[in-house]
Amino acid sequence: MIYKFLLLSDEVDNFKREIQISSQATFFDLHNEILKATGYKKDEMYSFFICGDDWSKQTEITLIEMDTSSEEDSYVMDQTYLEDLLEEERQKLLYVFDLLTERVFFIELREIITGKDLKKPVCTKSVGEPPKQFIDFDIINNDISTDLGEDFYGDDEYNDEDLDGLDEDTFENRPTDDRF
Repeated sequence: MIYKFLLLSDEVDNFKREIQISSQATFFDLHNEILKATGYKKDEMYSFFICGDDWSKQTEITLIEMDTSSEEDSYVMDQTYLEDLLEEERQKLLYVFDLLTERVFFIELREIITGKDLKKPVCTKSVGEPPKQFIDFDIINNDISTDLGEDFYGDDEYNDEDLDGLDEDTFENRPTDDRF
């Protein structure tokens, strides 16, 4: 069988990739084809998530083995076959390509083509430029104003004098936590 996936981004409106791959391929094979189709670096951390119809994360497939509790199933990309976790059309997945800021591609299994197979995955449609792989925090930091003003606390009625009655004695009878 051949799985036909559609990848979209909520950051770039005109970005679209369609990837066809054998159902017997691994998530690692799909991962590599996504990297090839986007030009992203290979030496980063990535994850897939199988999602519910509302895009809620259900099952994670990681690039490398992660320490997880024995109560949870652990899936690793190069050991998990697509057909083991994907069985129906319209199945939704997330592909996390920037773990620091949790930026993702939205993926849908658009079609299952029976009676055919592919030896290698292929990107059959490539529209638009992918979002940048990483956010440049220097640019963001320069755009953020550090002058928070008097209304920083979000209340036009905020007054510094509201804190005047608080001193160390106020906190003397509070519950303590020995862990700190």
